[in-house]
Amino acid sequence: MGNTLKGKTVIVTGASTGIGLGLSRRFAAEGAKLAMVARSADRLERVVSSLRSEGADAIAVSADVSDPASVQDMAAAVVKVFGGCDILCCNAGIYPSANIQDLTPEDWDLVNNTNSKGAFLCVKALLPYLKASKAGRIILTSSITGPVTGFPGLTHYSASKAAMLGFMRAAAVELARDGITVNAVLPGVIETEALKGLGEAFIESSKQLVPMHRLGTPEDIAEAALFFASEKSSFITGQGLVVDGGQTLPESPDCVLPPY
Repeated sequence: MGNTLKGKTVIVTGASTGIGLGLSRRFAAEGAKLAMVARSADRLERVVSSLRSEGADAIAVSADVSDPASVQDMAAAVVKVFGGCDILCCNAGIYPSANIQDLTPEDWDLVNNTNSKGAFLCVKALLPYLKASKAGRIILTSSITGPVTGFPGLTHYSASKAAMLGFMRAAAVELARDGITVNAVLPGVIETEALKGLGEAFIESSKQLVPMHRLGTPEDIAEAALFFASEKSSFITGQGLVVDGGQTLPESPDCVLPPY
């Protein structure tokens, strides 16, 4: 284990799978006291047990980030065990697909309440403890989809991820006097369990759009988040870091050179 985050308490939401699990593993490897948050209690307990067997100081907290009462209970549970919070990673998110003509107000609210409102609720609940920290950090998992690119069937998701960046900028200014930085990671196509469920054809076609000719991994996102969580980024706030292997750079797919 490293010591970059030794003595720091980190909360990761959406921690039981995908990017959230990658974040958790990386932070644990750097000595953090880790609170892993997710709705699925059973799966969360399994991954926390696995990390503990590897020496991590980790706890599982089941919570729904779209529910204010549940988020308050989560914050209280973390503080009861670890005494506070230094780094908050608002990573929980969902992305069901639906075309605009089929999209219902309930569909819209479900995605936005989880993705963007959930980030706000978590920040609000943990803010007293982030202010008390000597190095408060808020890290949002946004996306290239919405802030940079568009994808049919994901208007509600795109809106939620763009909203996170608007929240980030205003919060960065508001919380700067408290010594809290607020930044975001914008992943491209990341190879997670959910992505694998879309099939090999989709994965291969996605790789063709990336100049580096591979998909990102949860570990790639975790390294970017670790930078924002560390002292190395102490003078950086209100910034979004795109981690996409160059996917958003070409003017057209024809610009992507084939691999050697």
